[in-house]
Amino acid sequence: MLRVAVVGSGPSGVYTAQALLNQSLVPDVRVHVLDRLPTPYGLVRYGVAPDHEKIKSLQNSLRAVLEDERVTFAGHVQIGGPGGVPPGRLAELYHAVVYCVGAAADRPLAVPGEDLPGSCSATRFVSWYSAHPDSAPGDFALRARSAVVIGVGNVAVDVARILARGADELRATDVPSTALGALAGSRVREVHIAGRRGPSQARFTTKELRELGALPGARIVVDPAELALDPAYAAPDGLPLPSVVRRNLEVLHGWAAQGQSAAPDAVRTIRLRFFLRPAELLERGGRVAGVRFARTVPDGAGGVQDTGRYEDVEAQLVLRAVGYRGVELPGLPFDPVRGTVPHEAGRVLRDGAPSPGEYVAGWIKRGPTGVIGSNRSCAKETVASLIEDAPLLARRPAADDPLAVLRGWGLRPVGWDGWLSIERAEAELGRSLGRGPVKIPDWPGLLAAARGEDG
Repeated sequence: MLRVAVVGSGPSGVYTAQALLNQSLVPDVRVHVLDRLPTPYGLVRYGVAPDHEKIKSLQNSLRAVLEDERVTFAGHVQIGGPGGVPPGRLAELYHAVVYCVGAAADRPLAVPGEDLPGSCSATRFVSWYSAHPDSAPGDFALRARSAVVIGVGNVAVDVARILARGADELRATDVPSTALGALAGSRVREVHIAGRRGPSQARFTTKELRELGALPGARIVVDPAELALDPAYAAPDGLPLPSVVRRNLEVLHGWAAQGQSAAPDAVRTIRLRFFLRPAELLERGGRVAGVRFARTVPDGAGGVQDTGRYEDVEAQLVLRAVGYRGVELPGLPFDPVRGTVPHEAGRVLRDGAPSPGEYVAGWIKRGPTGVIGSNRSCAKETVASLIEDAPLLARRPAADDPLAVLRGWGLRPVGWDGWLSIERAEAELGRSLGRGPVKIPDWPGLLAAARGEDG
């Protein structure tokens, strides 16, 4: 029997477990999926916007893998870091360990004023409305009149859409009560989405972009002059463009043609801005009061250059959505420049050589690129390497009952039955509020629910 630990129960971790189950060269494999959180599904539970029901339904296919009799889920198991199990000790319990720990940090802007109150990462905002237990329920009071989201990817569009969406429209989702209440009392009336390059280089998908235009009570404003700076926008028929870029430009062209007159029922305005590079966050009364942008133009080589002109945009809330970054896991090698674990086809490299029994998959392996489905092929590559190494791995010592050893080390893993108890508690919480299932947003509540205790 080959015992494998997969650290992380998000898409990359579950796809890794699935690939281990589906391969036929080593028929007797047992997989323990370990997660720091007492809940499974990772980014699908705590990163996908609550109004994206179709993407969130991916939990159903991940669930099927975790319910396989050859797989054991163990949440509330910290690997590495303070109070966690060092990777070296974890390696003593399994023939192989695959780290699928994602990219939990956000990229900073590295501009003056970035640390002002009212300025934070979009990651933190997403965690708040997704009820991540590491997020404080009262993080966002939403007293701002104007918000700026820096970045032109899907995360930027998600947070802008949630800011502009009415609370009544989110009541049917699993948004926690504290976030729903804050959104109901939101004073935000204007949301700016700003990118330093042009629309043809934006990273959002057309579906996400169109959703902005379908928001009731919101109008979309784009500046035709900014769009016209992009050579691909000005002459799309003469350039070989990816289909998603062409569709995005068509959507933006339609909005520009509609003009900037407000609809009679418009409550909020979303402004899509391009060729604006954040240069400084402005302060008033000890809080962020706006963003000073440097105007940019295409440099003819695929990038942009500053024009020497600046524009100030008022904002009492600034959310940066300029990408994620991997975080070093103490005990594993780490490339601080790339934000990944050095590897060769998924095999962890220590001092340039493969480390027996240690593997990576997902964002910590390749960086924060691709969509959720990209993790499937990434996991298959890593599992192919692991199975190729299986004859040697099987000779390594492994514990007969690794979870019993973890308990002996003082950990209190939450198993699949504990997760099912959390699901029942969230369904009951929702019923008590006249809603569908509502997420429990804090560690004590989740752990109490996992143990069947009253909250």
